[in-house]
Amino acid sequence: MCGIVGYIGHREAYPIIIKGLQRLEYRGYDSAGIALYDGNAIKLSKTKGKVSDLKNKIENEISTDGTLGIGHTRWATHGVPNDVNSHPHYSNSGDLVIIHNGIIENYDSLKKELIKRGYTFHSDTDTEVLVNLIEEVQKNDNLKLGKAVQVALNQVVGAYAIAVFDKNKPNEIVVAKLGSPLAIGIGDDEFFIASDASPFIEYTKNAIYLEDEEMAIIRRGKKIKVRKIKNDVLVDPYVQELQLNLEQIEKGGYDHFMLKEIYEQPSAILDTFRGRLLSNEGMIKLAGVEDNMKKFLAADRIIIVACGTSWHAGLVAEYIFEDLARIPVEVEYASEFRYRNPVITEKDIVIAISQSGETADTLAAIKLAKSKGAFVFGVCNVVGSTIARETDAGAYTHAGPEIGVASTKAFTTQITVLTLMALRLARAKGTMSSSEFRHHLIELETIPGKVEEALKSDAYVKTVAEIYKDSKNCLYLGRGFNFPVALEGALKLKEISYIHAEGYPAAEMKHGPIALIDEHMPVIVIATKMGHYDKVVSNIQEIKARKGKIIGIVTKGDTSVKELADHVIEVPETLECLTPLLTTIPLQLLSYHIAVMLEKNVDQPRNLAKSVTVE
Repeated sequence: MCGIVGYIGHREAYPIIIKGLQRLEYRGYDSAGIALYDGNAIKLSKTKGKVSDLKNKIENEISTDGTLGIGHTRWATHGVPNDVNSHPHYSNSGDLVIIHNGIIENYDSLKKELIKRGYTFHSDTDTEVLVNLIEEVQKNDNLKLGKAVQVALNQVVGAYAIAVFDKNKPNEIVVAKLGSPLAIGIGDDEFFIASDASPFIEYTKNAIYLEDEEMAIIRRGKKIKVRKIKNDVLVDPYVQELQLNLEQIEKGGYDHFMLKEIYEQPSAILDTFRGRLLSNEGMIKLAGVEDNMKKFLAADRIIIVACGTSWHAGLVAEYIFEDLARIPVEVEYASEFRYRNPVITEKDIVIAISQSGETADTLAAIKLAKSKGAFVFGVCNVVGSTIARETDAGAYTHAGPEIGVASTKAFTTQITVLTLMALRLARAKGTMSSSEFRHHLIELETIPGKVEEALKSDAYVKTVAEIYKDSKNCLYLGRGFNFPVALEGALKLKEISYIHAEGYPAAEMKHGPIALIDEHMPVIVIATKMGHYDKVVSNIQEIKARKGKIIGIVTKGDTSVKELADHVIEVPETLECLTPLLTTIPLQLLSYHIAVMLEKNVDQPRNLAKSVTVE
């Protein structure tokens, strides 16, 4: 979950690294640090807090000369966030310096052994253990740094993306990866290292993404050598041309990345079905589905594995697949799926959903499913990510970079891809007539415009947020396709405003949560005209009878809920299965405005990180 950056070349390293850390801060912002080498000495500075705190400290603490350096922004695992536990970490001799994203699970036993051999430790981190293990191997076996890293990592249990250098070898950085992402940017006689490509996109479009259990030795003026950690076999790395551009990772005039990404949803949804949804021809083209249609049609069931917001998108997909394609679907938390010995057969299809394509629990679920013979289909946003490489087939969302920690456009683009899949399978199975199919395609094509219309409620949502910003608890209710949207709405409020919120199926309210309702409890009810409208209106009346404050998300022109609710926010009318793409918009805006009014850090909420690459 941490962000790592490195540079070796002909430029000054500091500006590249500090800017790279700012771009990677979505991965963790408990603490930050940097180490530079100017040919004579290592200059290290690190601090608890954000990259801006580090930048201020560096200006008063160290010289920033040097064309080799590494930097780190941390999401704490081992050891509380403080200056000492911040990365980079020295080895005992002071010769080696390391940055690390991941968890070394057997660090405690390794640490005890190293203490017996005379090593001392200043931090509580597993990373300091790793750098001293590398030093011990290097010293005892008289090995070069690359070989010492390889030998040490073969003794390690856990996950890592590391960059390490030796001040006695100032023209070399060694990197390695297992379970955490690592990209190497290749420039003109210069190299960049980062958790993703955003820190070096303005310098080069060429990158290598290391595979698990691979390491690379990066030397000035030399070709990169990539080899397998376990068997020392040299690998011919694939150099990928990056599609990312600098404009995509800037705020573009918005106050926060989250708001920018909320407003990007019309174009993100359009980009996701562009070239795939051909309504004039009555066709959907998804290569990953078309090439494996026999497997999909022969499947006994679909199992969806995901975490967080992606899990909510999977719940929406369960309703859509079962309703349209009549395929049984189970939705699993990836973190539980991997540990409960699930029953999986060769006739199952597992769909793994992840925005980053690096979610550790989802990757582990994929490996488990593949070991049982299931066909695994990936839905992710990041081209070249580990999930994209590990799955048998898949489909990318085309949301563009999502920097805000709270997912917004990832959710709606995931639902878009999953809807396209369900529609294509429904047509192939014959569970939907040609006219119904075409009607759904035409309506789906209107969704970007309808999302734009839903965004016009922003000013009114802001006034509602002002009224309820000091609430201590909130309930979110929905039924059918919009029950997962209620869960997602509650998650958004919790994530960025720190207000306790829970989502429920509306009918479940009277089986417990109704005890919480009084005049101080805001209840956000998704009550669109389609589906179980009358039942939801009855639930609203039950809330009203107990003096609950009701915020209704309704279809444009609604009158019944308007008479009962304290506030109504309208969304355009659409097919029931497509309503989640619209009803989620006001919930995102409500959470955003409440968080801003409470002066919370919207893009970097406490304790969270964007890409969860540890268990």
